[in-house]
Amino acid sequence: MAQEFRLLLVTPETTLLDQSIQSLRCTLFDGQIGILPGRMPMVGRLGFGELVFESGEGNENRYFVDGGFLQVKGSVISVLTEQAIPVSQLNAEEAEKQLEEALSQTAIGDDQCLARERDQDRARAMVALAHQK
Repeated sequence: MAQEFRLLLVTPETTLLDQSIQSLRCTLFDGQIGILPGRMPMVGRLGFGELVFESGEGNENRYFVDGGFLQVKGSVISVLTEQAIPVSQLNAEEAEKQLEEALSQTAIGDDQCLARERDQDRARAMVALAHQK
């Protein structure tokens, strides 16, 4: 039997997943990472984008994650995110509408500029994933 991890996928409202997986790929703030059993402990800041994990029998599961943090400690991967949506449930039209709204936001000052940029990055990632399903 292949080595496995335990994945905990948690949002502020609930624990979405608590299951055994064989591998995980996700978008960090500064790039992509793949995680296999035996990985050294780590903590990473998630970006907006895709989280993919392989469970038993080679089933691949894909989610859009809305930033947050990832921790690998022993055989447990904890993913803490604002929201996680199965890619199959993303609506391309809704994602494009969110992108249009984010692009049309006006911003004054650093805080508003950062918020606008964050909203645009989130919407772009959702649009890209919605068109891949």
